[in-house]
Amino acid sequence: MITIRFIRQDGGTQDIQTEPGQSLMKAAVDADVAGIDADCGGTLTCATCHVIVEAPWAERLPPPVADETDMLDFAATPPTAGSRLSCQIALKPEHDGLVVRLPAAQH
Repeated sequence: MITIRFIRQDGGTQDIQTEPGQSLMKAAVDADVAGIDADCGGTLTCATCHVIVEAPWAERLPPPVADETDMLDFAATPPTAGSRLSCQIALKPEHDGLVVRLPAAQH
């Protein structure tokens, strides 16, 4: 099991535990993380699973592909450094302790 911490806009946190091998979006949806809407179900056709990956974690993840960065342009909250679509982050054992912030809005 790996632990992921989500930080809400109000500063509150939600820690979830999940198995490696699924996307961060799927793990968040399965754990009922408020603020991850995931309207497209992970098909990279919306930006409602936008998260901001905290440093130093952002540097530890593979870089986003062009389609992901293009889709982030449609996010309700403008992307910043560390912005990613959680559907594109495949969780691995080395991601234990990953910390992400939730954006102000997804719609």
